[in-house]
Amino acid sequence: MSRVNFDQLLEAGVHFGHLKRKWNPAMAPYIFMERNGIHIIDLHKTVAKVDEAAEVMKNLAKSGKKILFVATKKQAKQIVADKATSVGMPFVIERWPGGMLTNFPTIRKAIKKMTTIDKMTKDGTFDNLSKREKLQITRQRAKLEKMLGSIIDLTRLPSALFVVDVMKEHIAVREANRLGIPVFGMVDTNSDPNSIDFVIPANDDATKSVEVIVGAVCEAINEGLQERKAEKIDSEAAEEATPRRERKAKATVKKERTKKEDDDALNANVLDKVAKDIEIGE
Repeated sequence: MSRVNFDQLLEAGVHFGHLKRKWNPAMAPYIFMERNGIHIIDLHKTVAKVDEAAEVMKNLAKSGKKILFVATKKQAKQIVADKATSVGMPFVIERWPGGMLTNFPTIRKAIKKMTTIDKMTKDGTFDNLSKREKLQITRQRAKLEKMLGSIIDLTRLPSALFVVDVMKEHIAVREANRLGIPVFGMVDTNSDPNSIDFVIPANDDATKSVEVIVGAVCEAINEGLQERKAEKIDSEAAEEATPRRERKAKATVKKERTKKEDDDALNANVLDKVAKDIEIGE
């Protein structure tokens, strides 16, 4: 069963592309028709592409990988922040920091600086600073939080990117391409799909369109996480059961050994008795 259906996409306005004069010819395979000078996206292909992308993202989540969501346009920010947070995935909704991927060690240093400031606040070091120093550090912390707070748990490069509006986020896409990180993207009729590994042809300007697409892939991610959790529980249960089976097997062997020893002792007693009877008879 598909994760989204034709009517659902139609109602959300996923089919509305851009004006014909703004189109990118590379998107031709995903365009159904032109109406009143506006390109209409083929929703049947959108359904198929959502399913394809969702399945891959589900498997990534199931294997414990991180997917970085990128959406800095106003109408997508809050939706992406809420959906990504619900499945524990990192996201960028403010300006993309140049070198976020290609210069990741520097980004990690900035994140560690945030952690250090938080530690100063907890251990009382912050209270011993002057008012001026406190103000400077507080402002620095707020700035870092705004830019990097949503990726504070990203300790290594993400395994994939999910991008809303690949044209606007071209720097993020370029960095991912350079590092060989697969990119999932909502691609409108004015964008180039050639740099995107998993193209989801869709209106990337309408809030409802973004919500239905991002919601579908995040639902798939959640399924992957739940399956991973279930497998972990089963694995732990199996590990706990193994020692019990080993103890039971050892107990069985010991019981059999004891029984054999008792039988041998009994046989020895019988033989001794028979031997004595023979001696008496002689």
